[in-house]
Amino acid sequence: MYKNQTQIRVRYGETDQMGVVYHANYASYFEVGRTEWLREYGITYKSMEETGVMLPVISLEIKYKNSAKYDDLLTIKTSIKKLPSARIEFDYELVNESGDLLATGSTDLVFVDVKRNRPMRCPDYLLDKLK
Repeated sequence: MYKNQTQIRVRYGETDQMGVVYHANYASYFEVGRTEWLREYGITYKSMEETGVMLPVISLEIKYKNSAKYDDLLTIKTSIKKLPSARIEFDYELVNESGDLLATGSTDLVFVDVKRNRPMRCPDYLLDKLK
């Protein structure tokens, strides 16, 4: 299993009037985790796009367990369980400083050849870094 952990602090604008994180922001936190997971393997979305590869989300699932609150330091745990093919499937856990599980989730993304606007297999440069 390929894992990464990154942290983010909840900003005021991500919360409602009661200081609780608005539910849609969890998807953004997962994106941060996914981006940093790729960066750990020396790959950025920007570099992928420069080589003609896009990685759109085709599925998102979030299960809320507890509330994140303003100024909480969150840890986003991002992992994949299997090597990517034409898709890459990420799993997430979001915890606060006390270790409380706030949410779990998953996303499926598909590799797309920009020129043809068609799905493609995972680029070799990513597979080589994961092997």
